[in-house]
Amino acid sequence: MTTTYQNLNVITLANRQALGAKAAADAAVTIKKLLNEKEHINIVFAAAPSQSAFLESLKNDCSIAWEKINAFHMDEYLGLPANVPQSFANFLKDAIFGHVNFRSVNYIDGNAADVEQERERYAKLLNNNQPDIVFMGIGENTHLAFNEPFQADFKDPEIIKVVTLDPVCRQQQVNDGCFQKLDDVPLNALTLTIPVLLNAKYIFCMVPGINKADAVAKTVNEPISVKYPSTVLREHPDAALYLDTESASLL
Repeated sequence: MTTTYQNLNVITLANRQALGAKAAADAAVTIKKLLNEKEHINIVFAAAPSQSAFLESLKNDCSIAWEKINAFHMDEYLGLPANVPQSFANFLKDAIFGHVNFRSVNYIDGNAADVEQERERYAKLLNNNQPDIVFMGIGENTHLAFNEPFQADFKDPEIIKVVTLDPVCRQQQVNDGCFQKLDDVPLNALTLTIPVLLNAKYIFCMVPGINKADAVAKTVNEPISVKYPSTVLREHPDAALYLDTESASLL
């Protein structure tokens, strides 16, 4: 089932696996279309359990010319040991980055000795490789990447910035099984900003699960504001929100 809220196309599937397969198939069509127009393209990937079924389907698509795609990662905790599974870089490496032959894979270094220097490095990379596609989710508190409610800035002048994580966001990491308890979740992270994400020509947003039902309802029904950052997706000219019956249950 497909419904439109302002510009946002909302596609509801039966379950996570169907959601992942449909979103991956649609993404593959868009990737091929862009690669008919450009020599190579740039894609930003989110790291979260909500993306797993999508990434599993996408990485198994042998028809995609991965060698023409530059991959970027969306956000990263500050100060986590480099080898832990909770690192978003490690999640993406295990989920897709380590499985297909990308033209390049570009990680945010959450353990950089100089965070400001790391921000400048990654900002320069993105300035030179403007994202064509963003693959993302929505947080339980409606954040996009780690742009938290009331901290998000729809006109942010930065490309990547340090943020303090909202308690609801940190609890979500526990709810998702990524950390055993709230105190284990880092307080700070580096994140791409809202304008960088929305400047991509295409956005694919995968949001399964009952824990996201309230956030989904707010995304499509609340006034567009930084109180609910994900509401800004309704202004994007080519964004698609993929749901399962659980995440769509309050619509």
